Amino acid sequence: MVFIMEMFKYLLLLLLTMEEALEKSAFMEYLGDYPLIRVLDFLILGRDMDYSLTEIAKNAGVGWTAFSELWPRLIQKEIVTFTRKIGNAQLYRLNQKNPWVKELIKMDNVITQIETEKILGAAKKTPLRATVK
Repeated sequence: MVFIMEMFKYLLLLLLTMEEALEKSAFMEYLGDYPLIRVLDFLILGRDMDYSLTEIAKNAGVGWTAFSELWPRLIQKEIVTFTRKIGNAQLYRLNQKNPWVKELIKMDNVITQIETEKILGAAKKTPLRATVK
């Protein structure tokens, strides 16, 4: 019974650690976990879609106060662009025509490639062990 409890604790800890790792993208690991980086990370990931302000803040994991402070700057710098209006909701998307945004997307791709190669390299170095009972 003690063994089962210890195994349960281990699995729970493993799941929580995996969940934390999934929450932070490689982009955020490199640039930091700040509201602006979270918003940019979300917009880069969903760059082919448009979103309401509420959806962007919620999916980026940014509080409304912080979001409402940084959003005008993203519009002013033309990092985001208005796409359409549905009811009272205004929808925006990442402005992929902006040269700075293009470079940001390239940087995200490079970061993702580097981290993927690290993971694949580590997986190749770790031999699989078959357990026989």
